[in-house]
Amino acid sequence: MLVKAEHKTIQPLHNKSTMEGLLSSPLVKSFLAGSFSGTCSTVIFQPFDLVKTRLQSPVAIGSAPNSMIATISCVIRNERIVGLWKGMSPSISRTIPGVGMYFSSLHWLKSTFGSSEPGPMESVVLGALARSLSGVLLLPITVIKTRFESGQYQYKNIVHALVMIHRTEGAKGLYSGLGATLMRDAPFSGLYLMFYTQLKKSAFQRDLKEHHKPLVYFMCGVMAGSLASVVTQPADVIKTHMQLYPDRFSSVSSAIMHIYKTDGVVGFMRGIIPRCLRRTLMAAMAWTVYEQIMKGVGMKA
Repeated sequence: MLVKAEHKTIQPLHNKSTMEGLLSSPLVKSFLAGSFSGTCSTVIFQPFDLVKTRLQSPVAIGSAPNSMIATISCVIRNERIVGLWKGMSPSISRTIPGVGMYFSSLHWLKSTFGSSEPGPMESVVLGALARSLSGVLLLPITVIKTRFESGQYQYKNIVHALVMIHRTEGAKGLYSGLGATLMRDAPFSGLYLMFYTQLKKSAFQRDLKEHHKPLVYFMCGVMAGSLASVVTQPADVIKTHMQLYPDRFSSVSSAIMHIYKTDGVVGFMRGIIPRCLRRTLMAAMAWTVYEQIMKGVGMKA
């Protein structure tokens, strides 16, 4: 009985040691820091994403409301202010693992294959690879999120949406818009990381005080996000069309032709203002929080 009692007291210590070792892993720290930073920014800026999706929806093209302010007013009038946060559940479900996977993948790629001070092209490649991995794995949640935000599908919850899409459209429906999503996310993340690292490197050549650094992170993120958002905007519009109506737009080329015939070149810029605001502010906030958390746990971001 004495030996058995001693064994029971040793076991929790072993489990505690294992847990401490797991939490001290650089990849786990990167994942947790990324998930926390991404969740905070998603909750705050979700209304911009909803407005962007409504403006890009094929149903909305050629009909009112056709501006950000008009769309916000319409949503509040018909769905109350809480309607601006429609699609929050799939957004959070995608963000917590997605942003965590992005930052942990990026940390692993940088520490394994990258250099301590990555150049512009290296940053583009690292950012694109890290985002592509999380983007492909979580695409079904992205499809559900887009449909929730459009207001044109009456899914009860995420599970119901998964079941209904798989039942009516098959696995193809859950991965609709994969090519357009990668055309958007891989270049965005690659360009964002390139602009962000170069802007931060330039800013930190000056002697900055410690309490000024979070503001510098944020401003670098805003500038990087604005540039990357504009470049990848057409792919975002194409992605929205393909994920909302996969039967009508089964290929990237069919979506491109429809957008051009319906709205001309300007159609590829629909939703640019809310998307630019959302992606810019969200990425800037996520990177600022991530940098500060990584610094707090004694790791370089």
